[in-house]
Formats: sequence, C-alpha cells, structure tokens
Amino acid sequence: MAESKSNHQSLLQFAPMQSSVDEGFWHKLSSLKLNKLGIDDSPIPITGFYAPCSHPRVSNYLTLLAESLPSESSEASLIPEPSHGNRNRCSVPGILYNTNTVESFSALDIQNLLKEEARKIWDDIQSGRAVEDCSVLSRFLVISFADLKKWSFHYWFAFPALMLDPPATLVNLSPASQWLSIEEAGSLSAACNEWRGSKSTADIPFFLVTIDPNSRATVRLLKDWEACQSDDHKILFGFYDPCHLPNNPGWPLRNLLALISAKWNLKSVQFFCYRENRGFADMSLSLVGEALITVPQGWKDAIPNAVGWELNNKGKKGPRRISLAQSMDPTRLAVSAADLNLKLMRWRALPSLDLSALSSLRCLLLGAGTLGCQVARMLMAWGVRKITLVDNGKVAMSNPLRQSLYTLDNCLNGGEFKATAAVESLKRIFPAVEAEGIVMAIPMPGHPIDSKDQDSVINDCRRLHDLIDSHDAVFLLTDTRESRWLPTLLCANANKITMTAALGFESFLVMRHGAGPFSSAGDLSAETANSSSSDSCGKDANGKHRLGCYFCNDVVAPTDSTSNRTLDQQCTVTRPGLAPIASALAVELLVGILHHPQGIFAEADINNSVSGASENPLGILPHQIRGSLSQFSQMSLIGYSSSSCTACCHTVVSEYRNRGMEFILEAINHPTYLEDVTGLTELMKSATKFSLDWDKEIDNEDEDEDCFEI
Repeated sequence: MAESKSNHQSLLQFAPMQSSVDEGFWHKLSSLKLNKLGIDDSPIPITGFYAPCSHPRVSNYLTLLAESLPSESSEASLIPEPSHGNRNRCSVPGILYNTNTVESFSALDIQNLLKEEARKIWDDIQSGRAVEDCSVLSRFLVISFADLKKWSFHYWFAFPALMLDPPATLVNLSPASQWLSIEEAGSLSAACNEWRGSKSTADIPFFLVTIDPNSRATVRLLKDWEACQSDDHKILFGFYDPCHLPNNPGWPLRNLLALISAKWNLKSVQFFCYRENRGFADMSLSLVGEALITVPQGWKDAIPNAVGWELNNKGKKGPRRISLAQSMDPTRLAVSAADLNLKLMRWRALPSLDLSALSSLRCLLLGAGTLGCQVARMLMAWGVRKITLVDNGKVAMSNPLRQSLYTLDNCLNGGEFKATAAVESLKRIFPAVEAEGIVMAIPMPGHPIDSKDQDSVINDCRRLHDLIDSHDAVFLLTDTRESRWLPTLLCANANKITMTAALGFESFLVMRHGAGPFSSAGDLSAETANSSSSDSCGKDANGKHRLGCYFCNDVVAPTDSTSNRTLDQQCTVTRPGLAPIASALAVELLVGILHHPQGIFAEADINNSVSGASENPLGILPHQIRGSLSQFSQMSLIGYSSSSCTACCHTVVSEYRNRGMEFILEAINHPTYLEDVTGLTELMKSATKFSLDWDKEIDNEDEDEDCFEI
C-alpha cells in the first residue's frame, strides 16, 4: 500500500441509492395501462439503469426511462428487453406494482413487498445466480398509482439491502490513489478503462480485481473467484459506485458483502468503489476500503432482514408525486422546449444544476424599467417561473426602444402601467410563467409626506414588507438611490437574498447584499434576543465578516435626488448596451448564490480566486462587480458591512423591529434622523474636529519654526 492505514474500526455506513424517473416513463406507462393492461394490476417487470459516479460533487441516480417498460406490441410476455454493452447504462432488474386506485396504493404492505424482493436476492445468492448475473444484486422495487384522469402519478422506490447481523465494521477507507502504490493505481486505472471499454463487460457492475507482485492489475468476473486464489495476489471486490461522497461507499456494496459472506465465508473483505471522471477511471475519486464481517454460524439458514425504502423530497419515508397534466397542452410543450437548454447543461457542462431550485424560486423585481425588463427575461431563461414586478410608472414613448417588454401599443392613451404591461408581455413570451404585476410606489427617505397621506404610505410599507417576506430573492432595480433604502432595510430584516443593479452613463454596479445582522441558520427570533453581539464586529451569526449592502459605504443618509434636476438628470441616461450587461450579471450572480453550498452566507471571491470556483460549480461568487463600457473593463470588489450603515446595520434593523412604522415615518420625514441614529452625525463632527485640531497643530508648528529660525 502507498500509505499506512489506521486500525480504528467503526460501523460501515452506506450512501443510499437515489432514483430519477424520466417523463417518458410515465407517458409510456399511461399508454401501456390504457392500451394493454386495463384493470390488470399484476406486477410488471421493469429495467432500471445506473452508472458509476462521474462527477466529484454529484451522485448518479438509478433512472427509469421509457424503454424500462415492456413494449406494448410484445406478444410473448411483459418483460422488457434491455440493451447491453452501454457503459453509461448498467441494466438492473426491477418490479413495478401499479395499483388501480389511490386507496389500493396506500394500502400496499410495503414491508412484505420489500421482504419478498429481498428473498429473491437471497435466493439468487444461495443458488449462485448472483455470481453468474451480478446485476440481480441491485434488484429494486417500485410501487405506483397512475391517475390518468388528472395525469398525476404517485410512486415510491425501494432498493432492498440485506442486513448483516452484526453489521460489518470498517477498518479503513481511503482514495484508491492513496491505498495503492503509484504503479498499482496506474495499472488498475488502465485495466478498468479497458473493462469499461469492452462491450462484453462495460455494463457488468460487480467484478474482481487482482494485483500481482509486479503491481499489474487485472479485472475479472465474480465467477472467476476460485481461479484468482493465490497467496501473493491482492484481491479486491469491486463495484460501480454511483455515490460521490468521499467517506461512504454506495448502496450496492451492501448486497455484495452479503454475497461474499454467504458464498465464500470471508471474514475480511477489501472492496473497491469504482468511480469515474469525464468517462475514465479516477483513482482519486474511487475508494478502497477493508470491512470485517462477523456473522455467526448458521446465519445463512434464514433470510436476513432488509431495508431500502427511499426517502422523499422532504427527507421522510414516504411516496413522491408528479403531475404531467400540463404536458398535455401547448403550454406544457413550451415549458419542455424552454427547459431543453437547461437540461442539456446537466449532461456534461453542469451536472449539479438544480433545476427544481430555479423553477420554484420566487423573485421580486422592484422596478420594471430598463433593468427590470432585462432581469425578468434573464430569469425566465434560467428556468425561474415565479416573478413579481413592482412599479408605479407608466410606459412612455421613449421606453420601448430600451425597455424590452414594451411596444408602441403600451404607450398609447397615456400609457399603460409598466408593472401590468410587463406581466402581459412575459406571458406572451412564455405562457407558463407565473408573473404578477403590482402598481405601487416605494416610500423614500428625503421625500416627506403630509399627514393626510400617512395612512397610504404606511399601507405601502406594509405591503412591501409582505411582498419581500413572501419571496425568496429580491432585485433592487429602481432608478433613484433613496428608493432602494426601504427594500434594503426590509431584506436585511428578513435575511433575503438581495441583488442590486445600478447604472451610470457608461458604468454599472452589480452586487449581492450580505446576510442581515440577525441572520443565522436557526430561528431569527432567538437571534434577536441575543442581538447585541454579532453585528458590532461586522460578523454574521456564523462568525464570518458580513458582506455589505448598497448603502454600507455611504457616510450620509439617502436624500431626495429628484428635485431641482435638469431633464438629463431626471432621466436614466446610459449607454444602451449597459443595462443588458448589468442585468445578465445580476441574474448570473443570483444563480451562483443558489448553487453555492453556503447560499447567502457565501464568502466573496475575487477575479483570481480559485477557492470559490471549487465550492461553486458555476465559478467564483463575487460580492460586487463594477464595469465600465468606456474602458470595456470589469472588476470584482469586496465591501464588508458597516456598523453605521443607514439601511442594514444592527442599530437600524433593531429600531425597525422595535418601532415598526413609526421608525419608517421618522426616517422619511426627517433628513438627518438616520444619520443621528446610526452615529454618522457624531462621526462627521469628530472628523471635522479632527481636521480643525490638525490645522491648529500645523499652525503651531509653523510658529515654532519661525521662532527657531529667528
């Protein structure tokens, strides 16, 4: 071995097998049920497919495809005819119990069904069939109910695993590149590639590995066990491991150990978890371990207990449900076509792309102008389906050329409200989008309100609070600085993913706001009770420096930026290409956050960072992106939170939590209130005093020098 291994022993723990069902399977099952099976609910033999793990961060699933089911035209029997020799699809036998009613589905005796499939595996081990056809060791079970009226399917997978009693213990487990010598690892890698490249062996998921004294590795069939016996040969029991975890072998090893113990009565087993990278053997991802089996004499006389029912999407033991109702109309067909590019990304370029996280994401866009139109379209291109736009403006004649969701028709008769016109345009582009337009003004500091308007403003504040609470990500896309203050405060309070995009004439800023001052993995209310600690040192609840918000670098509160302005200052005058660039970067930044393991708490990366790219499959995750069209340049910057920030610091958020709308009204009506409450007023006084003292000191020094010279 290349390295010495620890003698510490622990129970051998396995990563559960995961399932994936292609829509084509359900369509074919529906057709089979309607055209051939009728009310016959007899078990249906099916075939599943899986392959070794091919990515260091993503496990492979056992997949059901349309061809997993028998052909409707088959005259002989309902037995699928799987293809062989496909290295990416190892065929595994399974059984499907499809019931006629949902009540029958719920009444199935799942323990007896699991026990029956485990008995089949045990019989195959005892008879020797599992050695001749090792795919039966991964036999699986599916129960389902197909509601063909609503095109809804309930289903549940089980991957029966025979339990050793007592359980096997793990002596050691390490990457194959460390367990083997360099020569052995190289030879084994070449032997595995040859095995996987041959049509006769590519889809055989269990095998033997022998390594002779000259470090030459050979991959052989399980039935060659007797011929492999030699005192000077290392023998490993190998299997295609769909799991990517570095410290756990995959589920198929469980039944392989049962076979080894029952068939050859071995007490110590060295196993090889074969994994790949880009289609070739990868010894740094593959694992080699040693397990000790201490089953008592006579344990083979009874069928071992079994486990294996898959957990659902909520992490609980229970069935899953999928609805294909929408796929039967043009809208659903449009969805399938729109998702094609995203699904193709998962094949090779981005296997870890989480389409469900994107499709279920609820995005709130504050501003439906140049930026808002572009961001909405980019979100739809990434598979986001739930979008709410907020704006109180109307479409003007100057808008359609730069604001891509509007046409001349939207400008007629005084113009339509942007929020509602944008939603109608989104639905014409993609009918399946769940878009809502809300016509509403955002209350702003520096814009005092009359007492008669106070109730209306308070209602707007509360409505904005509710909107932010009900969405997962918020984009600040308004055209004034002060209109971003209240949303920034509310997002910091609710710890929401917040994205800002702002435009100059030829420059732009795109940034993600850091987590709120009371943010933690636990309950926000519990954090509030201990709120005096974390933000004072600029750190979040996880002990890391909290990234800043849009206002953290300011030393003054936001004020009225619209009064007494010339026409070119009132309008957002920018180079036309700027908004699409900034909008695209803002959406890409959001997708990066969603795919980062730490989400909103992710630390900031910069251009030359390599650590961020390793954590995030989409690359680095910066805090701020500042670009210039005049220089055709772009840079990534990091800005940490300020303890005197007028929007997201601990003091401001605490004031809002304690005083609510009273605090908001005071911030709106009194220009210096935010500066007073955050200490910026005192800070500026101190800076002024320091400057005066410095000038005085310089004057004194000059006088002393004059006296000295005299």
